[in-house]
Amino acid sequence: MSQFAEKLACIDKNKYLRGVLLFITLTLQTTLSYADAQKKAKWYRYYDSKGVANISTNVTPNHIRFGYEALDQNMQVIQRARPYNVEADIRQAPQRAIQAQRKAEDSKLKRAYNNSHTATQKKQEALTQIKKQLVFQQDQLKQLQADRVMFVRQEREFARKGKTAPEHLKLTLQTNQNNITKQKENIQSLQSRYRNLEAEYDRIISRLKALE
Repeated sequence: MSQFAEKLACIDKNKYLRGVLLFITLTLQTTLSYADAQKKAKWYRYYDSKGVANISTNVTPNHIRFGYEALDQNMQVIQRARPYNVEADIRQAPQRAIQAQRKAEDSKLKRAYNNSHTATQKKQEALTQIKKQLVFQQDQLKQLQADRVMFVRQEREFARKGKTAPEHLKLTLQTNQNNITKQKENIQSLQSRYRNLEAEYDRIISRLKALE
């Protein structure tokens, strides 16, 4: 690694460490205020690699590095913080991000459906609507296919008499065929939507049940 890269990495770690320091300090102060309003940290003590105790009125990077104890005005321990490792924390960052995203998704599901029973009802309502659309589209397709049988018979009747079918009949047949093709595509799209929606609701319901 070049000297520049090393310096850059060091700067990034120092920034990250300062951010963690601020977060832990604020968290500690908040926790203490709720845990015991009468007890507030006056001193912060850590033991270095040689076992020497170091005490100060504020949390420093070394406190974070070695782990420290928060002391009240009587030098009694009221809070302990474990040693912090920058490299380990960075390695664990992706996993924490995944967990945070999952937690956010769970919260969103709860706000949207509240529980699995409500989600099941929503599922049934949504799928029922698609079923109604499917029935309508299938009826339309049957009618188009019945019309085509009639048009084809007319065309064959002209052929039986040795006559050429009129242009309007040919155009009607072509339009009918186009509509049949389009109708089939609509039905396939609705069927695909039904399957996808059903699978999505099943996933949602399963997750909500796990959270209950």
